[in-house]
Amino acid sequence: MTDSVKIFKMAEELQEKLVQNRRHLHKNPELFMELPKTVQFVQDKLAELGIESKKIGGGVVANIGDPAKGRTILLRGDMDALPIEEETGLPFSATGKAMHACGHDIHTSLLLGAAEILKSMENELPGNVKLMFQPGEEVLSGAKAMVKEGVLENPQVDAAMMIHVFSGMNIEPGKVLVPKEGAASMAPDEFHINIQGKGGHGAMPHTAVDPLNIAAHTHIALQEMISREIKPGEKALCVIGHMSGGEAGNVVPDKAKIIGVIRTMDPNTREFLKERLVQISKGVASTFRGEADVEYTIQCPSVINDPEMRQKGIDFAKEIFGEEDVLPLDGYMDDGMLSGSEDFSFISEKVPSFMSIMSMGNAADGYEYSHHHPKTDFDEKMFYRGAAYYAYYAMRWLQE
Repeated sequence: MTDSVKIFKMAEELQEKLVQNRRHLHKNPELFMELPKTVQFVQDKLAELGIESKKIGGGVVANIGDPAKGRTILLRGDMDALPIEEETGLPFSATGKAMHACGHDIHTSLLLGAAEILKSMENELPGNVKLMFQPGEEVLSGAKAMVKEGVLENPQVDAAMMIHVFSGMNIEPGKVLVPKEGAASMAPDEFHINIQGKGGHGAMPHTAVDPLNIAAHTHIALQEMISREIKPGEKALCVIGHMSGGEAGNVVPDKAKIIGVIRTMDPNTREFLKERLVQISKGVASTFRGEADVEYTIQCPSVINDPEMRQKGIDFAKEIFGEEDVLPLDGYMDDGMLSGSEDFSFISEKVPSFMSIMSMGNAADGYEYSHHHPKTDFDEKMFYRGAAYYAYYAMRWLQE
């Protein structure tokens, strides 16, 4: 029996366990960098498999195999949820103000499944597989923290791979979608614009400086950066997700706030837009007799798909699933890359890496809501394919 058939069959047999683990994680979401219940769940499941693990940077790391036999490949799965109140109506819905609306519960379950497969084949591994269960992806902090605390060392990691599941797409579940080589996600930067005006009575606006008026003009002006100051064809985004100020309809408030994100691909464009954001914010505020202070946070770089790792990802996926189940992402997303951000980038800037996408929810089948929506849901019936792909990629990469 070939490795592809063996791993595929083992993954199929784990399907129900993958679903149950995912549902447990989904019902018990945790946010940001502190995930005590999730970490304990992962460590308990690994211990049941006879796999030792340890905590690093808020996450969990484990090794399967022997680094003395060859090189080490890292498989990454993230574990954190989002601060969203769930509206799916699922019997295993989360309660409260947190929800797994980005599939991280699935990523964790798939990686646990891969761990079980690889542990059963440990003597056949010509090297070592390092499992990385990561916190804080949604706040783009977890991978950086784990790198800082040594996730890529002892043993040294030579390459890395991750899977991200997607729902709300017009494609059958279980397909491997391959992003382009090079920059495969956008680099995000968050900004806070604190606007200082002068409060006053709404009946006497001439005695006040209206920070809400400044905020409105700033919002409009910032959109012109993308449409008028970035060359046509280059991908860049400026999205404002928060504007606030004031409490009453007849009072001019003293302060207002804008919070948003700039996403870019090119480092020079990134620096240019940072400078222009500050200039525009301060300039608009000054025009209307107010002041603006800008807090700008560079969050993470773009994920870089190494050409060789990407090609292996295509080849290995075809070996285990068949050629018809491996498709380029550009048929489903513009430019074959994620407009969103992914802090796996902190791994990809250190070692050759591959970020793959797996479809897990066809809009035509009722899975119409994509990520970060309170009604986001995923089709569970192809979970075994994710576990199989994790395990098979690791096995084949070590063999080659």
